[in-house]
Amino acid sequence: MTAESEVEGLRALVRGRVQGVGFLMFVISHALDLGLTGFARNLSDGHTVEVIAEGPRGRLEALLAHLREGPPMSRVERVDTSWLAASGGYIGFVGR
Repeated sequence: MTAESEVEGLRALVRGRVQGVGFLMFVISHALDLGLTGFARNLSDGHTVEVIAEGPRGRLEALLAHLREGPPMSRVERVDTSWLAASGGYIGFVGR
């Protein structure tokens, strides 16, 4: 089995001005382009987006690079990450 076919999980908490600036659509678009599954959602604190993504490690790292930059109207202050075992329970990538 090659590294590209091994599925892993990523949880990222993106903090800053990331709600209400198109950040969720930015994440969804990049995740779908990378062929990842999972979801992104705004947390109730008003300044954090949670991203759960599954796929090959290299593609997850590519998504992480996009999360650290964000779309033009956002301001990413911090991204906290943790690597997880993939659940395999997601179909596509959606906003919640």
